[in-house]
Amino acid sequence: MVNESKEKVCLIGSGNWGSAIAKIVGRNVTKHDNYDSEVRMWVYEEIVNGQRLTDLINTQHENVKYLPNVKLPENVVAVPDLLQTVEDATLLVFVIPHQFVKGVCEQLKGKLHSDARAISLIKGVDVSKGGIHLISDLIKENLDIDVSVLMGANIASEVAMENFCESTIGCTNMKNGEAFHKALHSPYFRVAIVDDVAGVELCGALKNVIAIGAGIVDGLKMGENTKAAIIRIGIMEMKKFSQTFYKGVKDETYMESCGVADVITTCFGGRNRRVAEAHVVTGKSFETLEKEMLNGQKLQGTLTAKEVNEILKGRNMVNDFPFFTAVYRVCYEGLPAQELVDNI
Repeated sequence: MVNESKEKVCLIGSGNWGSAIAKIVGRNVTKHDNYDSEVRMWVYEEIVNGQRLTDLINTQHENVKYLPNVKLPENVVAVPDLLQTVEDATLLVFVIPHQFVKGVCEQLKGKLHSDARAISLIKGVDVSKGGIHLISDLIKENLDIDVSVLMGANIASEVAMENFCESTIGCTNMKNGEAFHKALHSPYFRVAIVDDVAGVELCGALKNVIAIGAGIVDGLKMGENTKAAIIRIGIMEMKKFSQTFYKGVKDETYMESCGVADVITTCFGGRNRRVAEAHVVTGKSFETLEKEMLNGQKLQGTLTAKEVNEILKGRNMVNDFPFFTAVYRVCYEGLPAQELVDNI
């Protein structure tokens, strides 16, 4: 059993972003006396080159499939069993595709440490119950624990290479926010804390829709002026959407790393931008390109565009968000990419 006075961190998820975060957390826990030195990372077991992925990670200290050529600290232990991963953990880092959250939470109910708190690095929203539902709220309601969020201008491969960047923790309990800050902040990964969970989280989800629009513009070779206009319009709709559906979202949150900075990064270097550009250039579907280009990772922007559209239709507000609507129509209704600009 872990010393009751120590925090024990585990990661639920092990894609490229989860592995990049594991590198930071693995180093940080050894710097604080009140943190247990072992960091378990839940890995969905796969066979890679004839071997179990967990065995490869634990012997080579590298996620050879999702984050190759990046060494992980030896105290990061890959575990294929979810319940074993969270055993005794007090700080849970959720970093899985948002469509898998419900199933994971179902398995975790009643199985967590009495002092467990979570932080979500998951970018997306849930619309299954009608209306918009934050992923952090989904985790909180299913597991009855406090949930913070972390979002920012953070392309996983660049974070893994230790290129300087910033990120933002949104929390309602500052003590919990600070506990996660100790585990996540580093000289090259500078983390700020704000008391605006909804604002931080919605920026993290909606920026992927903006990136789809930016990638379409890149595919059409419409130039930097048009791309800048698309980004500006997208940010305005992101702000309007957030403040329409969640009262209390703060204007200043959009100037944190989770806001404008994350939009810029994603619109120039993220997977959503790349796949949207390829959609225009090749004419292939987003679903096909996800399989061909992302090595098992998930494309969040198209799914979020669909979920946003469901919310807007339910409120009869489609015409109030022409950019989000146009991106949805390109992704799901066959709107020609070249008509994106004409529809906003």
